[in-house]
Formats: sequence, structure tokens, C-alpha cells
Amino acid sequence: MPSHSPTFDRRRWYGLPLALLALMLLVEPSRLDFALADLFYIQGQGFIGRHNDFLEDALHDRAKQLTIVIGVLAIGGFLLSLLPTRLRPLRRQLGYLVLAMGLSTSFVTPLKKLTQMHCPWSLEQYGGVEHFSGLLEPRAQPVEKAGKCWPGGHAAAGFALLALFFVWRDRYPRLANGALVFAIGLGCLFSLVRMAQGAHFLSHNLWTALLSWLICLGLYDLLLYRPPAPPQLANNVEPSH
Repeated sequence: MPSHSPTFDRRRWYGLPLALLALMLLVEPSRLDFALADLFYIQGQGFIGRHNDFLEDALHDRAKQLTIVIGVLAIGGFLLSLLPTRLRPLRRQLGYLVLAMGLSTSFVTPLKKLTQMHCPWSLEQYGGVEHFSGLLEPRAQPVEKAGKCWPGGHAAAGFALLALFFVWRDRYPRLANGALVFAIGLGCLFSLVRMAQGAHFLSHNLWTALLSWLICLGLYDLLLYRPPAPPQLANNVEPSH
């Protein structure tokens, strides 16, 4: 195992996601959200994926089971690492994986209850009855019920696997890079599925991706990252004769 972790530029790894989050707070992305949602909507019929059995069964209900299985294996591995087993040296990594995946998925539900934003399929523009309001705008009195659609929950099942990138980053960089591509790809696929179904706007899923990245990165920085040892100061004292 390397004596220290590969260095990373905190200004980029933290700064770029935080800048994007700030931009979405300052500039309401609804114009882009609606433009993309329009591509998936057919007037008089609804969203093209709303009643698609394959999208709902295979890419919504069953696909997220992969993340659940990985999470259960991580929990089991962590519990075994508490015992004198071969997994004991990996206790910190397994603990990180459990914590990072858990937080990357559990933050969604409280935020949905807090923000009460509606799904596209509930809005007047797409055959629903609810009025759209931006993230920081006051919520109109709901016609039927309060929304629970921000941020994207299904996307979190994919982006939570960003934790695998950080688990393997120090020891297995090639495997880590593969995990990074897989997690981003899976999160984007899950996002696209829910957009086609009318469940989320693009920005809902982008918030999920960025927050998941920051959670996984922050926990890696706190629990796994091992900075290089500071350079030894040169001894300029003249040797005595």
C-alpha cells in the first residue's frame, strides 16, 4: 500500500461542484429544465416513459437493487472487519463505503419533504394541476398535495457508487477510474429514465449528482486521505570538529 494518497487539487474537486451549486441558486434553471422536459412530452398523451413497463420495472425498480446489494455487502464486510478476519485491515475503507453510500442516498428524502417541489408530471404545463415554482420561490398552495420531487432520488442510487472511486483511489487507481465512469454513467442513466417518465427535471438530478460527489469527497478527505509527509528541513548546522 502506498505510504500516502495521490494528491488532489481541493480548489477544483470542491470548488467546481460548489460553484455549480451556487450558480443554480443564483440563476433559476427552469428554462433549460422545461426545454428538456418538452422533448419527452407528447401533448395529449403525456410523458413518453410514464407508462413504459421496461423503464419502470427494469430501470427503476430492479436497477437500483444493484446499489442495495453493494450497500448490504459493504455493511456485512464492515461488521466482519470488526472481528479478527482477513477484512480487518480494510475496516476503515469498508466503514467509509457504508457511511458514504448511506449519506449519499439518505439526504434525498428529508430535502424532498423540506422543499415540496412538484414533479413535472404534476404541473399544469404537462397535464397536471399544480403550479410551478422555483427552488427558492414561495410555494403555491397545492391543489392536490405537496410535491416531493427535489432532489432526484433514483439518480442517487447511481451516484452513491461514486464512493467506490474513493475507496479504490489510493490502492487501485485503474479500478477506481473504472468505478468513477460506471457511477457517473449509472447515475446519468437513472436520471434520464426519470426525466423520460416525467418524474424529474434535469436540475433535480444535477443537484443529486453534485451533492453525492461532495459527500463522498468530504468523507474521503476526512477518513481515507493520507497526505504526503512534510519535507524534512535541511540541517544547516555545521558539524563540530
